[in-house]
Amino acid sequence: MNVITTFTEKKREKQIKYEKSVLKEISVKTLKERVKHYFGSSRFLSGLLMNSGIEEACYDVAIEAYLLGANYSRFGLYGEKAEDVRSRCYDEERHLTDTLYNFLLYWGHGEEGIMSESLYYLCEQYVVSWWMEGFQKGQIRHKLRLH
Repeated sequence: MNVITTFTEKKREKQIKYEKSVLKEISVKTLKERVKHYFGSSRFLSGLLMNSGIEEACYDVAIEAYLLGANYSRFGLYGEKAEDVRSRCYDEERHLTDTLYNFLLYWGHGEEGIMSESLYYLCEQYVVSWWMEGFQKGQIRHKLRLH
């Protein structure tokens, strides 16, 4: 008897295989350094980063942003600029930024006060930096036909 599979199952399997291969290029050390770089200097967040759950949430958002950039990197091969491609995934990127920002606000217990706007911009820069790195690595993988 033959097994019947659908195109959505095949597409999802292919996407998972691609994401696994792309994620091999990220190290935990890089994740930790980037979190300390963006959020370690903030007076408000320096105490929060001692909590491993908050650090892991930053890692999760970084990985999602990296994968988002890698998935959209195929458009860069067709001559689109990175800014134009980023505008395609504006909603997803905004969702990641808002998720990280709201998570940090929740665990900060309202102690951020005036710093909440600068915290949002830090979250936004963090997500954009990971998106760009994923985009660049994805372009390299497409050029080398490793996709």
